[in-house]
Amino acid sequence: MTRPSLTGLAVAAGLAATVVGGCGLLPGAGTSSPAVRVDASGDPERGRQAILRYGCGACHTIPGVSGARGRIGPLLAGVGERAFLAGTVRNTPQNLARWVEDPPALKPDTGMPNLGVSTADAQDIAAYLSTLR
Repeated sequence: MTRPSLTGLAVAAGLAATVVGGCGLLPGAGTSSPAVRVDASGDPERGRQAILRYGCGACHTIPGVSGARGRIGPLLAGVGERAFLAGTVRNTPQNLARWVEDPPALKPDTGMPNLGVSTADAQDIAAYLSTLR
């Protein structure tokens, strides 16, 4: 049996995330974008519910989210205490929300597609993820 290539897996992951929905953390710029307004406030419980709606658990393992056992994207346990997101972006509520809302805007070559997460949902998801210590 042949093993799929990493490129093939990345394409499959992107398609699955587009169909199922999802959210993730990968590197992006640490500066603000004039096209995206981000209010750092968000509601963690609404964020947990949004994570379920967008299907983030299809690609990520996320503590406290039922069925979130994906292995394509990074494990999100402890993301709230990380100094950097994906090793390059300062871990702030604003940067996390910006990533969730539009990953390719921060890192054009990412495998994480823009899934149409609203600004409000991105802020709530960032609030939930920030609680993961």
